[in-house]
Formats: sequence, structure tokens, C-alpha cells
Amino acid sequence: MTPTDTNSPELAANAQAKKIRWILLAAFSGMLVLMVVAGLEALTSLQKLNQLSNEVSRRFSTHSRALLTVVVSVHSYTDNMEQYLLSDAIVAGSPSASEVQSRAAEVRTALDRYPQDCGREERLLLRQIAQHIAEQEGNFTEILTWRPSDRVRRGHAFVHEQLIPRRTQLLQLAQQVSALNNQALTEENQTLAVEFQGLQTRLARLVVLSLVAGLLLSLAAGFYIWHLEQERHERYVDLARSRQELEGLSRRLVEAQEAERRSISRELHDEVGQTLGALLVYVGQLTNLVPSGDKILEGQIERIKAAAESAVKSIRDMALLLRPPMLDDLGLIPALEWQARETSRRSDMEVDVEAGDLKENLPDELKICIYRLVQEALQNAATHAHAKHAKVIVKQDSDRVVTEIIDDGEGFDAERTRGMGILGMEERVRQLRGIFKIDSAPGKGTTVHAELPLVGQGLA
Repeated sequence: MTPTDTNSPELAANAQAKKIRWILLAAFSGMLVLMVVAGLEALTSLQKLNQLSNEVSRRFSTHSRALLTVVVSVHSYTDNMEQYLLSDAIVAGSPSASEVQSRAAEVRTALDRYPQDCGREERLLLRQIAQHIAEQEGNFTEILTWRPSDRVRRGHAFVHEQLIPRRTQLLQLAQQVSALNNQALTEENQTLAVEFQGLQTRLARLVVLSLVAGLLLSLAAGFYIWHLEQERHERYVDLARSRQELEGLSRRLVEAQEAERRSISRELHDEVGQTLGALLVYVGQLTNLVPSGDKILEGQIERIKAAAESAVKSIRDMALLLRPPMLDDLGLIPALEWQARETSRRSDMEVDVEAGDLKENLPDELKICIYRLVQEALQNAATHAHAKHAKVIVKQDSDRVVTEIIDDGEGFDAERTRGMGILGMEERVRQLRGIFKIDSAPGKGTTVHAELPLVGQGLA
């Protein structure tokens, strides 16, 4: 399977997730825009309704005040005319003819000041009132031509026959104007009520639409989150399974490596070592057969013997480095002390071992782990850090075995430098569920710290 084939499902999943995120974002943005537009429209409609309501109230109030002025002027005019006609003589306190005429002028002024935005029927009624006032003025002009004796005789009849009926008619016309004004107010209020009800209906629809959209978006978001959670759970399960498989593979590799080292060490010690030992025996026997005077042959035999002895020594060292028999025969501490002596012998680094009381029945896995940690750490200190002194500390608590390897070498950046040797040590400790730490800095030496639990090993 090519890398492209491996990554294509993940790329498709990422593309689908990105598409769903954009869809949800667009839906949320659309709902937000819809709510903002609807809110602005509602505010605008409410402002218009408020303006219309204020305009209706102002118009009704203006018409009512103007009509009241007309009615009051008509009453004042007719009352003055009545008093003028019913007075038997011109006495002090009775209105004069000029006062009556001024009251008529006030009625005409009130009619002229009546708002011009009235309806057609209202204008007709106002014209009828103006016509009656004009007729009344004409009659009063005729009255002014009467002699005082005629005014006294004819005044009572004029009041009862013309003035009072005409005043009643004028008041009825004013009441009709007021009724039209009230009717217009009622109709406009009904129009405002219809407008307001329409606004309520639109707002209710908007609220329902927003709730439905929010519910759908919540369901979609919930489904998307559930889908992501399922994918995350599946990936976590796959990752956990892969990690378990890798841990099992790593454990088997370490076990296979140790088994192979043990087998190679045994083969070197038993087969190759014994063969070279037999070769030395044969060379010794050959020496006895060489004539005493043959110096050339004796020299050749000595060189063969020296090469065989060197090969035996190298084979023995290799076998001990691969798997020291004393780790199985004598225990962990002698093996560590031998490792320290061998490291000091092969390099310029002095190694001290401080080991407390360790139980003799430590598991083989734990002993091998500690030995390999010490072996790798000392090799790194001598080869890479060029240390002059190192200390190995092994101590056992009630539930764990603590191992520390401290050197005075050049040190390194433990956060960035992770070689195969360090990864191997960390992997060995992790397989035994232990804690592994490296404390190092350039120019400050290195401390390798490992804590291996005894719980689960049958010793806690």
C-alpha cells in the first residue's frame, strides 16, 4: 500500500469534517443574520407604528381643540345675540352690536383655523356651519336696521323661531364633526392595531423559525460532535491496540535479543572457546615433537600459540559482554562489579559500585534490565561523554528497585538528544512499568535514574 493510499481515507475524513464545519458555520451565520435583519425590521416597524400613533393622537387632539374653539365661539356668538335681542332697552352690561359682530368674526376665524387635513364629509359639515354663521350674520345685519320699538316687539319671536333652532342645528353639525373625528380616530386605531398584529405575526414567525433553525442546528451540531466522538474513540481504540501490539513486539524483540545473546555467548564459550583450547593443547604437544635445534619452527609454533591465546581471550571477553555467566551463577551485584572493572580496564574512566541489600530472588527480567541499563550508561559515559569517573548506585525499597548511574562527563541536551541507546534503556524500563529519567546538561555530567516496581513481579 502506497503512502497516498494510506493517507487518502484520512484526507477524505478531514475534507468531510472541514466541509461540515463550513456548513455549520454558514448555518449559524445565516440564522444570526436572519435574527439581526428581523430585529432591525421589527425596530423599524415599531418606530413607524409609534410615529403613526403619535400622528393620529396629534391629529385627533388638534381637530378636537379646533372643534371645541368653534363650538365655544358659536355659543358665545349666539348667547350674545340672544342677550342683545332679549334686552328691552340698551342698558349697561348688555352686549352691543359691535360685540356681537366681533363674536361672529371669532367664529369665522375659528373655522378658518380648523386643520385642512380633514375628510370630505368633515369639510362639508364645516362649510354648512360657516354658511349658517353667514346667514346668521345677515339676519343680524337686518336686525340692526330695526327701530328700537320693533326690536323689542320682534326680538322674542326671532330668538324662539330662528336663533334657538339655528343654534341647535349648529351644535348638531359640530357633534357630527366630532363624531367624524372620533370615527377617523377609531379607524386609524384599528389600522394601527392591524399593523401591530401583523408585526406580532411576523415576529412570532421569526421566533418560530429561529427556534426551528436553532433546533436543527443543535441536532446537526450534536450529530457532528457525536460523529467526531465516535471517530476519536475508534482512533483511540486503534491507537491503544497499536500501542499494545508495539509493546508486545518490543518485548518479544528484547526477549529474543537476550535469548540470542545467551545462545551466542554459550556457543562462543562452549564451542569456539573449547576448540581454541584444544588448539592450544595440540600446539603444546607439537612443541615437544620439534627438534631442539630448529629455532625457526619453534618461533612459528610460539606465534601460533600466542595468536590462539589472544583469540581465546577475545572470545571469552565477547562471551562475557554478551551474557556474563556470573549474572546467572553469582547474582546481579557481582555482575555489576565485573562490568565496572571491565569498563575501567578498557577505558580511562573509574567506576564505583554502591549496592545495598538486594534480594536474591529478583526476577530474571528485572536483573537483566538493571544490568543492561548499567552496561549502556557506562558505555555511553566512557565513549561519548569522555567521563573520568562514574558511580553506579543500586538500592532496593519495599516496593521498588532504584538504579542510578552518575558520571562527570561532557553531558548533553536530554530534551533534544535521544539516541538508540537511550531509547533502548527507556523501552526496557517501560516494559517493566517503571520510571526512567535522564538529567543532563552540556558540561554538567549525566544522571540516569530508573525506578523498577516490585509490585507485579511477585516480590512486593
